[in-house]
Amino acid sequence: MSTYLPSLAGGLLIGLSAAMLLLLNGRIAGISGLVAGLGRPAGTRWLADAAFLFGLVLGPPAFALLAGHWPEMRIAAALPVLALAGLLVGFGTRLGSGCTSGHGVCGLARLSPRSIAAVLVFLATGMLTVAAARVLA
Repeated sequence: MSTYLPSLAGGLLIGLSAAMLLLLNGRIAGISGLVAGLGRPAGTRWLADAAFLFGLVLGPPAFALLAGHWPEMRIAAALPVLALAGLLVGFGTRLGSGCTSGHGVCGLARLSPRSIAAVLVFLATGMLTVAAARVLA
């Protein structure tokens, strides 16, 4: 059971931060939208977007302080593959009017039909990608 506690705590913190951003600022915690907002002239909204994103960046160091070690990460893909994947994800978030955090966390919680459709497409695409990768490997 103790292996699930960090995931549960992380999920609760994500939900709490998304709810607070929506309730206090009227903004959806979609990371792609927040990052895009950093391209606007500095102002109150820009500062709130930057503060939220800065809080995300502080997650791993906070984990390291509390747990005594850095989170374990393993990236098995080559840099060109990662770069291509990042470009495709960026294109997809613009095409889909948001990313998994905006649609999956906030949109589903608000029962948004567009977000429900987007999440179904995310999941189906992920399953097809895994199936194709297993066949090709």
